[in-house]
Amino acid sequence: MRFAVTQTYPISRDEVLEMYTGTEMWGELSGFTKVSVPEVVDRTKKGDLVTVRLRYRFIAPLPTAATAVVNRDKLVWIEETVTDLSAGTATVDFQPENYASKLAASAAIRYEQLDDAASRTVQGDLRVKVLFVGGQVEKAITSGLSDHLAQEERAVLDTLKPAG
Repeated sequence: MRFAVTQTYPISRDEVLEMYTGTEMWGELSGFTKVSVPEVVDRTKKGDLVTVRLRYRFIAPLPTAATAVVNRDKLVWIEETVTDLSAGTATVDFQPENYASKLAASAAIRYEQLDDAASRTVQGDLRVKVLFVGGQVEKAITSGLSDHLAQEERAVLDTLKPAG
């Protein structure tokens, strides 16, 4: 199941890239209802390529039929994002800590400079390989990811507001 979200920030593309490829911002985010606040696992930089690995947990309810085959508490994954700073693009690989044979997801991110702001567009694909309820689980997780990205945008915007 495909998902796509565009986030817009009132700062430059380079500043958005710096925020998303750093480690400081992640601990400041809050207010998520479907996916947890991320835990920074690690960050590496080689030339223009920055790799950030974050651990997430799915915290929203699943459809009743889905809970018969998927334990929500085990929906934990590492999001490995490799960003090319010069191109303003990134690839994302979702690595499930459980259910690796049942879940597969990836995404591409594009950062663009707008007139007086920057956009971050995330386009991804999620597949759940579970008989009978796979589609329900896909729908719940992609809805949760889309909602999470919208909540992430609001949380990041909150961190950009001046204190006081």
